[in-house]
Amino acid sequence: QVQLVESGGGLVQPGGSLTLSCAASGFSFRNSAMRWSRQAPGKERELVAHITTTGGITYANSVKGRFTISRDNAKNTVYLQMNSLKLEDTAVYYCNAPYLGYWGKGTLVTVSS
Repeated sequence: QVQLVESGGGLVQPGGSLTLSCAASGFSFRNSAMRWSRQAPGKERELVAHITTTGGITYANSVKGRFTISRDNAKNTVYLQMNSLKLEDTAVYYCNAPYLGYWGKGTLVTVSS
């Protein structure tokens, strides 16, 4: 059974930091590219960051320089380190395996003063 379980969301003040984790199981994690996407209230889901099986990384322009995606194949986990958070980063954050069609249920990040 495939599972992607996100954790680490919460309430943070502008300028703060959070680290999201996504624990994967039920498929070959090390052979799968992984992504973080987000959906803000009233907006479409958007790609935030992508990491390939060999560590190649791309970011959305809106998070470049502030967010860092990484993966630990030994732990079957992908991370999203988020720094200098802004109000507009408020969203539900999802991890997914894009070429396999697997999605987690998401974790809510709220940036508010």
